[in-house]
Formats: sequence, C-alpha cells, structure tokens
Amino acid sequence: MMSNPDAKAWHQKALVIDGHCDSLARVVRESVDLAERQSDGHLDLPRLREGGVTAQIFAVFTARMDRPVVFDPLDLALCMVDALYQQIAAHPDQLMLATSARDIEQAQAEGKVAAILGLEGGEPLGEDRQWSERWDQPRLDRLRMFYRLGVRNIGLTWSTRNALADGVFEAQTGGGLSKYGRAVVQEMNRLGIVVDIAHLAPAGVRDVLALTEMPIIASHANARTVYDNPRNLTDEQLEAVARNGGVVGVTFVPGFIDAECVTLDRLLDHIDHIVRVAGIDHVGLGSDFDGYGSNNQMPEVRDAADVPVITAGLVARGYAEADVLKFLGQNYLRVFRQVWGA
Repeated sequence: MMSNPDAKAWHQKALVIDGHCDSLARVVRESVDLAERQSDGHLDLPRLREGGVTAQIFAVFTARMDRPVVFDPLDLALCMVDALYQQIAAHPDQLMLATSARDIEQAQAEGKVAAILGLEGGEPLGEDRQWSERWDQPRLDRLRMFYRLGVRNIGLTWSTRNALADGVFEAQTGGGLSKYGRAVVQEMNRLGIVVDIAHLAPAGVRDVLALTEMPIIASHANARTVYDNPRNLTDEQLEAVARNGGVVGVTFVPGFIDAECVTLDRLLDHIDHIVRVAGIDHVGLGSDFDGYGSNNQMPEVRDAADVPVITAGLVARGYAEADVLKFLGQNYLRVFRQVWGA
C-alpha cells in the first residue's frame, strides 16, 4: 500500500482522527455489526484498524434518511446513539467511547478505536421554546442531555433549514443563526461540545465565528477555490477558521473534489491550498465514509483501509513528518483538548 518507508513509519506512529462518517446509519438501517468486515460500504472496525485510524467521529444524522418508517428526529437520534453503545458493549476490546482527549490517547495505547458521537444537524434538539409559558426561554434541555449521553460534536444544520440556522441549500436567504441557534452555540461552549460548521450557510458560518469562544471544526469540506461547490469553504472562510484556531476536515466526497478528476492528486490539491491559506495547523481528515456511494469515488482511497495512501501522498509532495502528524490527528486533538478538556 505504501512503498515509501517514511510514509509507512510516520503513519504507524500517528494518532489518526477522522472527522466524519455516516456508518451509524448502516448499523441502524442494515443491522451492520461494525466488528465484521463488510463487502460493501467504506467503514468497519477491521478496515479502520488496517487504515490505522485511532478515532472516528460517528455522525447521528436525522435530517433525512431512507427508511420504511418515519421517525421523529429525537427518536432516531436516540436509536443511533444506542446503536453505538450496543456496538461498544459487544466489542469492548476493539471500540470505546471518547469524551475527552485523554480517551483518544488511551484508545491508541490500547489498540482500540475511539468512537466520538456527533450530531449532524440540530433537529433532535427540538424547537426553541420550553413547554412552559416562558416564551423567552430557549430550550436547551435536550442539548444538555445529549452531552450527558456522550455527544461531543454538533453540526448545527445539515444543508437545509432548521430551528438553529439555515443550511447551505438555503444560502440565498442570507439567514444566519437564529436566536435559538445563538443560545445553543453559547451553551455548547459552556458544556464543552465542538461546534461543526459543515453544511452551514455562509451567514451562519460568520455568526458562529463571531460568537464562539472556542475553536470550531468544519468536519467535512474542501477548498472552494480548487473546486467550486457550495459545500466547500471559500478562502475568506478558511482564513477565519484559522484565526479561530479551528480545523477543516478534507472530505473524500467526489462532488466536493472535482467534477471529473476525482483522484488522490486532486484531493491533495485541496490540502495544499488549505495549507497555503489557513496553515498546516488547521487541516485534517473528514472522509464522510458511508455518506456517499461507490460510483466515481477516488480509486486510490476506496475505504477506511486505504487512509495510509493519503499519508504517502503527503510525503510525496514534500510534507515534513511533524506536518503530516498534525494533519492526521494532532490538529483535531488540540481542538478537542481545548473544548472538551484533557
């Protein structure tokens, strides 16, 4: 997989963190056991171990989902959280929940995968009012309960509108954070939950960066200057994320890499650009594994087992060892330590 001896050695020693996958949906929808190697899809525990992945953010995605029964977003979110807990209980020698930076380091030391829970979209948090007559009281009870369940990353929207903000599909409205969305961001800062701006409309990105007191992430997005997709970040946004101390997770979604040239080299072009604009301290991995199909995917990175190929590509482009280690996981770990605590 990696002919370069430096790339192999650096990847083996690295703490590797992937900022986003949708594999919990498969666990719920298809009764997939993460401990069993699947013949399709992108991610399971055998392939994560082969790829040297130390920690994985598992998205709890409830904005839309193909299913025979329509669930309330809260019901579906709790179902998906429980599914991860069931996987951890079934495979404690391979998988553990991470709610602190120390947990991720422990997982690496013990040869396990650290599972990080993240909401993709704030729909499960409910609307912005309590059941009482206090119409000025934002509803933050569910947010606090999800924190207690172990959620440590929340993307405020998917690409559509919810009670917190407008997603990128609604960008033409110019809408940013709602009053409720502002209250949620402030409470996330207080609790220690990372704010994820992936999928958020530009006005919302500006609002978050002006409001937050903690570094944020864009868990799965690329550089819009390299390929013009509305889900990718502009140079102005990349610079703002850098000033905030945050991290952009480059994604493997074909439609965010290029219209035609979906290759490792093209993904590396996105990484190079983000490094030039934001700096090496502000870029990481954000695969979106199991969030896109197998058609037109990067031939060099078919699934989680192929993550070391990216390390080899970085080495081939002249990145130093310290920079490669930052990209693979140290940048995320810095943010997590600052937001979650040690």
